[in-house]
Amino acid sequence: MKQMLLLVALLGLAITAPAQDIKLDPPTRSGGKPLMETLNERRSERAFVQKEMPLQTLSDLLWAANGFNRPDKRTAPTAVNKQELELYVIIGAKAYHHDARANTLHLVAEGDFTTAIGQPNITEKAAVNIVIVGDGAKTTPKYLYLDAGYISQNIYLYAASAGLGTVARASYRGPELYKALKLTEKQEVILVHPVGFLK
Repeated sequence: MKQMLLLVALLGLAITAPAQDIKLDPPTRSGGKPLMETLNERRSERAFVQKEMPLQTLSDLLWAANGFNRPDKRTAPTAVNKQELELYVIIGAKAYHHDARANTLHLVAEGDFTTAIGQPNITEKAAVNIVIVGDGAKTTPKYLYLDAGYISQNIYLYAASAGLGTVARASYRGPELYKALKLTEKQEVILVHPVGFLK
């Protein structure tokens, strides 16, 4: 009987234990503020209230940033449709790679990313920190930077439409961040976007 109770308890723990990956719900592709109002409110924000971001909001944000809005094309354009940019998402002490096609966050690392992403007065209170990473094997540096700009603007526009704040940052600590995210030699961090709730 004791063995049976122990087995049931262990099964219960296995069922309730959080998965390493996060499968996000489909993004909401309608609503939001009108375009002209959103553009009027687009700005850089650096002061956040520490608050957890709902997964639906995160799903919408990542889709707006660089999700698929057609079978083989994304919300942000890339030269010759190389799609050389990917998003990594740092939430607290966990870093994930966003699989845009499956709309899933795959855990890549756990730890303290404060030093690597820099400016803790901004990044620590952000709900998430989005890291835009380019694959230099797919295109030239010129297009990496150009295409990252489209994603950055998409993040800004979604944040303005959803009442969130963000700022594009290039002052991260390269070697530490590359190591923390387990990037390859061909991958390059372009920008870090903290996104959070405004004071």
